[in-house]
Amino acid sequence: MSRLRRFSASQVVLLAAVLLASVVRFSYHSNNSTNGYNATSWDALGYYIYLPGFIIYEDVKKLDWFDDIDSIYNVSGGQFYQAVELDDGDHVFKYLGGVAILELPFFLIGHVVALATDYPADGFSAPYQYAIIWGAVLWFLFGLWVLKWVLRRYFTDGITALTMLLVVGASNLIQYVSVDGAMSHSFIFPLYALLLYFTIKWHEQPKRAYLFLIGLVIGIATISRPTELIMIFIPLLWGINEKANFVEKWKVVLTNKIHLVYGTLGGFLGVLPQLLYWKHAAGTWVFDVGSKWFFLNPWWRVLFGFEKGWFIYTPIAIFFVVGLFLMKGKPFRKAVLTFCLLNIWIIISWSDWRYGASYSTRALTQSYPVFALALAAVLERIFVQKWKLPVLLVSGYFIVVNLFQIWQYNALILHYNDMNFNYYRAIYLDPSPSPLDYSLLDTDEVMPVNSSYETVVISDSISTITLSPWEGKLLAAYENVEWDWLFSSFTLNAERGLAQSFYVVRCFENDSIIKEKKFRLALPKYEHGEDVTYQNHVSIPSQTTFIEVKMESLNDFKATIIGKIR
Repeated sequence: MSRLRRFSASQVVLLAAVLLASVVRFSYHSNNSTNGYNATSWDALGYYIYLPGFIIYEDVKKLDWFDDIDSIYNVSGGQFYQAVELDDGDHVFKYLGGVAILELPFFLIGHVVALATDYPADGFSAPYQYAIIWGAVLWFLFGLWVLKWVLRRYFTDGITALTMLLVVGASNLIQYVSVDGAMSHSFIFPLYALLLYFTIKWHEQPKRAYLFLIGLVIGIATISRPTELIMIFIPLLWGINEKANFVEKWKVVLTNKIHLVYGTLGGFLGVLPQLLYWKHAAGTWVFDVGSKWFFLNPWWRVLFGFEKGWFIYTPIAIFFVVGLFLMKGKPFRKAVLTFCLLNIWIIISWSDWRYGASYSTRALTQSYPVFALALAAVLERIFVQKWKLPVLLVSGYFIVVNLFQIWQYNALILHYNDMNFNYYRAIYLDPSPSPLDYSLLDTDEVMPVNSSYETVVISDSISTITLSPWEGKLLAAYENVEWDWLFSSFTLNAERGLAQSFYVVRCFENDSIIKEKKFRLALPKYEHGEDVTYQNHVSIPSQTTFIEVKMESLNDFKATIIGKIR
C-alpha cells in the first residue's frame, strides 16, 4: 500500500490506461485470417500501403505486386479503392502518407521478425500485422503521457486524472486504439498532444527548436489527414484571449522573427515526403485525391443521429463541448474554442457523413487531447461547486456504458452502419437481443398487445430455398384479409448469399402495392452455417386486398428452413 501511495492519481490513471488498452487489444484479438489479424485492410490499407510499396516491392506506381497480395490476404475489401488509377495505368494512393511515416518503425520491426522466421517477408504476414497494431497502442500511450504533462500545467492532479480516465474509458477512442488501431486516429493522437506540449514550451520560453517542432508536427499531421491542418490555430491563438495579450504576443513574435522561418521550415519538411511521392507517382507536386464537403449544409446527425451520433454513443462529448465555454482565464481558451468548433464543423460537413463502418464519430478521436482541456475545465468548475460525488457517479456510468457498447459493437450487436432509435433503445445494455429486436433494424413497427393478427404459414413442401441473383420465391399469399397485423417467426440455416437477401411482405390494394416491408436476412451477429431465428411484425393497411410473402435475393442464395415460418 505504501508503494501505491508514491504514485499520484494521474500516474495511476496512466497505468490503468496501459492496462485497459492492452486488455481490450487482447480481448478483441482475432486469429482466424491468413495473416493473423489482418489489421492493414480497408481504409487502414490506404495509409499503410506506402511501406511495402516502397521498402519491399519498390513499386508504388504500377502495383504489379498487389493483386497477388490481395488474393492471399484480402486486404482491399474486394475493390481496390485505396488508389486512383491514372490514364496510363499507373496508380496514385488515395490516402496520404503521414500515418505510414509514424508506422515505419513498427513496420521495420515486423520486417526483421519476418526475415528471421518462416513468415513471408511480404509486408502483410502476421509479424507486420502485430507490429502495426501494437505500434498504435504504444503511440497512443506516449500521447497520453504527454497529455498528462499538458493538463498538469493548468489543473490539479485530481482533475487531470479524472479527465484522462474519461477520455480513455468513456469515449470511443479506445476502439480506434486497441481494436481498429491500424486506422489513422491512434497515430495522430500523439501529434496533438505534442503540439500542445511544444506550444506551451514556446510560449513559456521562446526557442527556435520549439517552433520548428510545432511546424514539423503540423506538417506530418496534415499529410496524415489533410483536415488536421487546422491545428495551426492552436499555436496561433494560444495566449491571446484579450487585446492586451495579442499585443504582447505580437511583440514576442517580432522580437523572434527568425522563429517563424524555423516554424515554416519544420512545416515544409513535414509535408515534403507527400510532395515528393506525388511528384514521383503522378508527375505533379500536388494531387487531388478527391473529397466533397458541404460546409453550408452540414450533417447534424453526425452529432445527434442514432446512426453514429457523437453525443449519443459518446455522451462524454457533451462535456467536451460544454467545457469550451467554461475556460475563462485559461491561456488556451481562444485557441481551443476556435480549433474545436472549426474541427467539429469540418467533420460534420464531409460528404461521407457515416465515415464508413465505424463506432460513434471516429474522425474526432485523434483531436481528443485538445478537447481534454475543455473537459478538464468543466470538471474543475463542477468540483468547485462541490458536486464531486454526482460527477463521479455519472463518470462511472459513462465508462461502463461506453465499454459495454464497444463490446456490443465488436460483437456485431451494435450495427456498424444502420443503427436507429428503436433498435438502439431495444438493445441498450442488452448482451442478447431477441429476434424481434433485430427486426427493428428494418422497421419501427411492433405489434401492440391484444391486436388482431395472422401468423404466416407456408407449405410443408418448402424446406430449401435456392435463388439466383435478383430472384424471388413466393412463400405465402392471402386474400380478403381482416386482421391488423402479420406476425412471422422462422429459423433458417443459410449456406450462401445472406448478404442482400430479404424476407419481404407486400400489401396490395387490387393491383397496386400500398406497402412493402423488407427484412434483412444478414443479421449482424450471424454468419453462414448457423441456425438463425427471425421474427417481425407488419401492420396491415385497412384497404389491403391481397398480401404476398416472399424470399428475395440480389445474390446467389441457398438456405434450409429449420423452423417453419408460422
